[in-house]
Amino acid sequence: MRFIVLSVLALLVLPAAPGSAQSGPSDRSIADRLPLFARNNCQQIRDPGNQLFCGDAELAAAAEKLGTAIEARLARLPDRLPAIEENAIWIRQRNLGCGIVGQTAIRTDDFDRVKACLLKVTEERAAIVRDPDFDCLAANTAAGALICADPSLALTETELNSQVLGLIGRLDPTAARFAFAEYGRWTRERDRKCNLVGKENVPLAELSSAEDCLADHLKRKTEEIAAAKGDPKKVFGRQVAARSPDTDAVDFCAARIHAANSCGNFLRINRVYALDSQVTDQEAQVTGEIEMVVLAPFTMCSKVASTCTGTCWDPRTGRPQPGLGSKERSGEAFNVTRRLRIQRTFAFVKAADGWRCREDELVPVNSGTAGGGS
Repeated sequence: MRFIVLSVLALLVLPAAPGSAQSGPSDRSIADRLPLFARNNCQQIRDPGNQLFCGDAELAAAAEKLGTAIEARLARLPDRLPAIEENAIWIRQRNLGCGIVGQTAIRTDDFDRVKACLLKVTEERAAIVRDPDFDCLAANTAAGALICADPSLALTETELNSQVLGLIGRLDPTAARFAFAEYGRWTRERDRKCNLVGKENVPLAELSSAEDCLADHLKRKTEEIAAAKGDPKKVFGRQVAARSPDTDAVDFCAARIHAANSCGNFLRINRVYALDSQVTDQEAQVTGEIEMVVLAPFTMCSKVASTCTGTCWDPRTGRPQPGLGSKERSGEAFNVTRRLRIQRTFAFVKAADGWRCREDELVPVNSGTAGGGS
C-alpha cells in the first residue's frame, strides 16, 4: 500500500509523462516567469499546469502541503482505494477548472490568473483533506453522500474506520493486504444490499430509505469489531466461502484474486454484477461483470494486466486481447482513472461452509471494454 500512496503523491504534482517536444516561444516566455524552471528540468513536463507546479516555489509548497494531507488521510481509511481514485479525479479536473485545456500552452497574459487559481484550489483542497470529517467520500458514492449528510452516521463510520485500522495494524503485511481487500468487499456488498449501486447522481432526498440500511450495517460491523476484543483473526480471513453462487460470490472470488496478486496497487474493483449462472448440487459457474478503475499506470499487456484484469488489451480498440499471456506486446499503458469492464466466468464448488471459489479453474475473459478516464 505504501507503493500506491507514493504513486498518488507523485501524480499530485506530476501526473503527465515526460515529453520530448521542443519548447516553443510560448514555453520560453512561461519559463521566464518560473524561477525553478531550469533547475527542476521543468521543460521535460508536457502538462502546462504541472510545469507551473514544477517551476514555481509557492505552488510547489502548496502541493507539498496537500501531499502531506493526502498521505495522512489515506492512513485513516481502511478502504483507501476510493480515496486514491478521488484524488486522481481531482488532479484531472484541477487544470480544467483553472482554464487549462489538454496540452495547450498557457498564454503569458493568463499566467497570473492561472497561477492564482491553481494556488487557491490546491490550498482549499489541502484544507478539506485535512478535515477528518471529509473521510466519508461524499463525492464518490451515494452511500458516502448519505453518510456525510448525517452527522451521527459520519461519526459512527469514523469510529469504525479507526477500530478496523487498529485491528489490521496487528496483522502481518500479507494478511493485512487481504484484510484491506475484505473491507472493500464489505463496502461493495453493503451498497448492493442497501440498493445504492449506480445512484451517485440521485438526489439525497430520494435515497433516504437507504439510511436505516446504512445505519444497521455500521452498527453491526462496529459490534463485530468490538466483540473481537483486539483479535483481527476473529474478524478478517474467517470467511472462505460464499453463501450462494451469486453476485456476492463473484465479488468474493475477484477480491481474493486481487488481494493475492497485490492488484490494489494498480486497480480498484468498483462494481460487480452476476449476469448468468449454471448451478448443480455440488458445482456452479457464474458469469460476472467486474468494473475496475485504474489507480496507477500499467502496460496494457503485462503481468498486471493479465493477472489483475484477466487479459491483455488492444490499445487501438480498447478490447481484450487474450492469449498473449504476460508477454509485453505494447508499450502503451492505461492512464489513471481509466475504467475497465470485463465479463468472466468463475467456478465454484459446494463445501460444508458454502460455495468455494475455484481460483485454479478460471476461464479466459469473455469480453470487456476499456474507456473513460484521462
